[in-house]
This record gives sequence, structure tokens and C-alpha cells, in this order.
Amino acid sequence: MNIQLSLDQIETVGQGLNRPECVLCTAAGNVYCADWGGGVARLAPDGTVARILARNADFDLKPNGIALCRDGTFLVTDLGARGGLYRLDRDGRLTPEIVEVHGQRIPPSNFVLVDTQDRIWLTVSTRREPRALGYRPDVNDGFIVLKDRRGTRVVADGLGYTNEVQMDPTGRWLYVNETFGRRLSRFRIADDGALQARETVTAFGPGTFPDGLTFDAQGGIWITSIVSNRILYIEPGGHDPRVVVEDADPDHLDWVEAAFQAGTMDRPHLDQVKSRKLRNISSLAFGGADLRTVYLGCLLDDRLYRFRSPLPGRPPVHWRYDSA
Repeated sequence: MNIQLSLDQIETVGQGLNRPECVLCTAAGNVYCADWGGGVARLAPDGTVARILARNADFDLKPNGIALCRDGTFLVTDLGARGGLYRLDRDGRLTPEIVEVHGQRIPPSNFVLVDTQDRIWLTVSTRREPRALGYRPDVNDGFIVLKDRRGTRVVADGLGYTNEVQMDPTGRWLYVNETFGRRLSRFRIADDGALQARETVTAFGPGTFPDGLTFDAQGGIWITSIVSNRILYIEPGGHDPRVVVEDADPDHLDWVEAAFQAGTMDRPHLDQVKSRKLRNISSLAFGGADLRTVYLGCLLDDRLYRFRSPLPGRPPVHWRYDSA
């Protein structure tokens, strides 16, 4: 399917949000996003914004990825100095969930996924601190942590800046975006949760740094790229990514690309994005009553973006977990 989108078809929603990098939607009509102030923000169907902020944290929590659990609590990754994964109750109580693995502290953490078996998949982009030292094509020290009834362990390592992960519709494969490895990879999931038979689904070219990842109801893959503000689509069973929309300044992209290839890419290359409308889009999620409204998280705006999709999304695991 040849899916094309113009910037005029993308609208803003919400206001006053605080680095809403990760976004998720529920059947109740709520849209949740990470809040850099230390928790989760909820955008209600009437457009009002409410926050659930950690009230007992003894550190500066910087949420990046969020997940809604069966019991209504949230899991939030800390991209700040502490790192790791925490559980946030609706009343603001924060408790550690995964703060070490194999006896080692979890570094600043990127994304979290809870699957149908209530297993927790946590991604760490890089072991290097500051993280900008991982913005390199030759750095492959990202990894994936799994927590289930068997315990907590690293199930994949050697990844090129691990970002969002999602299970395919069969539940047999875990897909992962490697942002500065510039590829979408997948692993076969063994019965015990081990990740095996790593494959490259597609490699991306200049200007694409894959971040957000989700599936539609037909099995197509939707991906966002930071810096270039691209949305890409891969047909079911396909490998060739097609650009759905892009909002980038060519000269700025050339500047970033040169720094990336030279191994000198740093925070300014992410924080000085030039565009007409989109300010460094990150995650994406299907929502709305018919699952055809796509919401986009972002790194540099205080709002979310949304557009109507010709294809419905696949209902996420948490779709009916929310009664608020």
C-alpha cells in the first residue's frame, strides 16, 4: 500500500506537556505520555491534561518510556542519572521494579514493554555515559532485559543504541529499533523468553534514525525517525521502508549526517532540529475509537501530534486496562 501524508494532515493536540517522548492510547479514550517532570501525563478525551507525578522519589526521575499494566499502574524508565525501571501507582507512589541485573546497576533506560504474559521487556540504549557517546555507528553496547517468573536477566546484547521494541502479531518475534545502528532487527522468542536467531529486517539510509515502532492491524510496521521527522511504513512481510511524511531541513540533515559518519554526533544534533511543524518526533501509537488515529510523541515540543491513518492499528496489550 502506498501511504502518503502531508504535514497539513497532522494536527497538534494538548499543551503544556513536558517532553512527551513516549505515548500510548487506551479504549477509554485517554492518551498517556511520559512527563519529564517525574511521572506520566494523561490527555483526556475532552483535551484536559492531568499528571501523575512521583511524590516519594529520592532522585530526579526522568521518564522516557512508559507502559500501562493490568492493575492500572505504570512502569516508567528513568533516562536520568539513576537509570532503571520503576512502578508508578495512580496515587504517585514510586517503587523500584528493575534497578540491577546480574549484580550490576541498570544504566539510563529507554523503553519498556509489557506483553500478554505480563513479562517486562526493558531496553537500555548504551552503557556509555553520557549517552551521547553512544551516538556512533560503531558503538554496539545496547541491551534488552527481561523480567518474568524466572527472574531478571539480559536476553540480548550488542545492539546499536536499543530503542523501542514490539512483538509481532504472532507473538513469536520481538522487533527492536537500533537507532544509531540504523536498523530494525528482530529476535525469535523461545519458550523460556530467550531471544534467538537475530535477523536484520531492514537497514536504514542517511537521515533515518529509527525510534518509535508499532504494528497496524494488517501486520504493517510503522516507524518514526528522530532528527529527520520521518514516518516510515513497511508492508506486512516486507523489508523496504517507505517514507510516509518527512519534515526536515536538508542542510541540517547534512550537518547531522556528517557528524554521525565522523563519530562526533552530540546533543546539539538532536536538540537543534530544524523543521516546519514537527519537533523531533519519537514514539507513535494508534488510538481513537476505531484505532485509526495515530498519536506521535516528541522530544522538543510541549504538545503531541496526531493524524488519521488509512489503516487501523493493532490493539495494544493495554488497550482495555484503563478505566479512568
